[in-house]
Amino acid sequence: MSTPETERSDLIFDWNTRETDPFRPPAGVALDDETLRDGLQSPSVTDPPIETKKRILHLMDQLGIDTADVGLPGAGTRAVEDVTALCREILDGKLAIRPNCAARTMVRDVEPIAAISQKAGIPIEACLFIGSSPIRKFTEEWTLEQMLKFTRESIRFAVREGLPVMYVTEDTTRSDPDTLRALYTAAIEEGAKRICVCDTVGHATPEGVKKLISFIRSVAADTGEEIGIDWHGHRDRGMDLVNTLTAIRAGVSRVHGCALGIGERAGNTPMELILVNLKLIGWIDRDLTKLSEYCEVVSEGCRVPIPQNYPVVGKDAFETGTGVHAAAVIKAFRRGDTWLADRVYSGVPASDFGRKQKIRIGPMSGKSNVIFWLEKRGIPPEPGLVERIFAAAKRSNRLLRDDEVQEMVNQG
Repeated sequence: MSTPETERSDLIFDWNTRETDPFRPPAGVALDDETLRDGLQSPSVTDPPIETKKRILHLMDQLGIDTADVGLPGAGTRAVEDVTALCREILDGKLAIRPNCAARTMVRDVEPIAAISQKAGIPIEACLFIGSSPIRKFTEEWTLEQMLKFTRESIRFAVREGLPVMYVTEDTTRSDPDTLRALYTAAIEEGAKRICVCDTVGHATPEGVKKLISFIRSVAADTGEEIGIDWHGHRDRGMDLVNTLTAIRAGVSRVHGCALGIGERAGNTPMELILVNLKLIGWIDRDLTKLSEYCEVVSEGCRVPIPQNYPVVGKDAFETGTGVHAAAVIKAFRRGDTWLADRVYSGVPASDFGRKQKIRIGPMSGKSNVIFWLEKRGIPPEPGLVERIFAAAKRSNRLLRDDEVQEMVNQG
């Protein structure tokens, strides 16, 4: 019997939500998936074939992801072909997800986006980027005047070609206020409708994110235009997820991520963990049961293994062999209460994300683990069999695999 709805709130005292005025994003949270562009820049990633990319795109759509960066056409012929195919797939498949493409602030990078948009018959958001930090300017030997020229020319061309524009300053989190104000103001004046704040090298802390987003909002407000603000984070210091959630609280309206956090160096903010946390916090409400499949397809297609202890989608995420922990889960299962079993020893309800709680048998297990394992498979838990499996588990230095336990059953 499932736990009554009226009792559920009494079983978990949630300090996370004990606010007198709980925050909710005023216009919701939009998501931009960078897996098929920024994610493929990882040194250890394989660029998957187009059919796999299409499958990933469909899974993004099923997860309710709003937009996807489908490539950088300025990179060459294959990129142009793949971007064209993915845009056509969105149209042919009647997907709700919308495409965007990355490009440098150069007309020659914007031209192929415009050509693909016209050929495929779908609007493509042009995400035009330029490095903005003092260290980048010094290395490139750019002046602010040159940067403003690149910015204005490329955006003006994109707008003239009918492309919606997001203007992206790389390394925003290490850029000075005067440069950012000049660049963003110029971009908005030329017709950019979104601006993107980038933690390109994973430098930011949550406190820095709050200060920076507050400043960027004031810059956008000073233009008098309605401008969307994006956050694009990297995980070099492991601050990626908390910075993304902080950016939402600070006022951004769209955040970026990649499946499994793939991307340059240590990678990008993991899209699956953004989705999980937005749902658990209560900022989105959607079906995320395809989340594991999304990660598995990316893992297989990009040849990036999922660590066994990875949150939510890792093999070990909802498995336990520890006696006390397993006993509590088993008691919930015996009551026929999946809601309870999903939460008594887990901060993430497995069934919400297409997973199941699993009881294993190992050196720290009790006999209840063995009995439950047998009963779940329709095998009578005869005392001799239980003792034999339990003794083998106690001699082991790890959890027993299911096939090992089954072999003991078969031996009689």
